[in-house]
Amino acid sequence: MNSVSVASPSGSRSASFGRNDRLAVIAGPCVIENERILRTVAEKLVHLQSKLPIDFVFKSSYTKANRTSGASFTGIGIHAALSLLSTIRQDYDLPVLSDVHTLEEVEIAAEVCDVLQIPAFLSRQTELLQAAGNTKRAVQIKKGQFMAPGDMRFAKAKVEATGNNRVLLCERGTFFGYGDLVVDFRSLVTMHEFGAPVIYDATHSVQRPSQNGESSGNRAFIAPLARAAMAIGIDGLFLETHPNPQEAKSDKDSQLPLADLEALLENLLRIRDALTVEVK
Repeated sequence: MNSVSVASPSGSRSASFGRNDRLAVIAGPCVIENERILRTVAEKLVHLQSKLPIDFVFKSSYTKANRTSGASFTGIGIHAALSLLSTIRQDYDLPVLSDVHTLEEVEIAAEVCDVLQIPAFLSRQTELLQAAGNTKRAVQIKKGQFMAPGDMRFAKAKVEATGNNRVLLCERGTFFGYGDLVVDFRSLVTMHEFGAPVIYDATHSVQRPSQNGESSGNRAFIAPLARAAMAIGIDGLFLETHPNPQEAKSDKDSQLPLADLEALLENLLRIRDALTVEVK
């Protein structure tokens, strides 16, 4: 399997996705709301990285292009948000990830982000995948909620056609009728067959889309689903975390409280350490 690594700004450490001694975790608040929240989360990640065998990639969206209601918060502005993300990257020496939504955004985001993320609803957009690949940044592709896991090989191939094989494939649940998601853990095994690291998104998987005018969710399922994914075998974990999710301006019902992050990760590390056979 091709492993994918992203280095911190100083180059002193890296997060490597691909069954390594240290678990690679992508974590951060859903959307950039203000500098205080970003720093609070980044400080926690740096602290945990110093005491656990974990390397973090800091995640936060500079804009939320997909909201249920047109009146919902979408961000503080792309340039202001990317400026804050760049500050976090430098001040805490963490690689960073954010979503891209249009061809115009790709070039701007690539100046700051070490990983460009293709949102699930855009995972079939050929030009967007190719533009992200052309930056030579690592590219994480969220599996569309409407896609079979086997179809992700085509999305991966679109990025690799640019000469960029730094591709991550991310499972985040599948539509289960209207207004709910279900995780088919067979997808983790299927996507491993394509030779790219497979990441499990533990927070978007618990969403309940378009409930009463906004996306809801049930964070009680974050820990058990993450444990199941870790037991099957994943190459990295993705989760959104916020100091006070109930006051978050996006995905308040599916973000993990920052205070619960350490206990969850310690639990997942014990499961990871217990694995003796890799998924083939």
